[in-house]
Amino acid sequence: MSYGKMNTFCDIISTAPTKDAEGFVTHGDTVMASIRAYFEPKNSTEKWSNMAQFSEAAALFRFRKLPDLTVTPSMVITCDTGRYEILSVEDVKQRGMYMEVLAKKVEGSG
Repeated sequence: MSYGKMNTFCDIISTAPTKDAEGFVTHGDTVMASIRAYFEPKNSTEKWSNMAQFSEAAALFRFRKLPDLTVTPSMVITCDTGRYEILSVEDVKQRGMYMEVLAKKVEGSG
């Protein structure tokens, strides 16, 4: 994966409540990392049809592994196309270089 293909700017966001220095709990989004990623929306290619267990997945993100951050399904990814809830996180070929995330788009109510 080259930098030329990783042309989508994304934020990995934690939605868990956090405590500030004074001990007060704040609810909201905390940006954990801002990254460049390869973004592929769901389409009708053979690769997407083989991922039947993730039928609700609407997007695939690939990015370099962040050494000080563990990406979990409790996080969300935001980019210029919207907000995505993480469904699964996988280390590509178990080499510790790239992460592959399947996500579904979060639709706003209203």
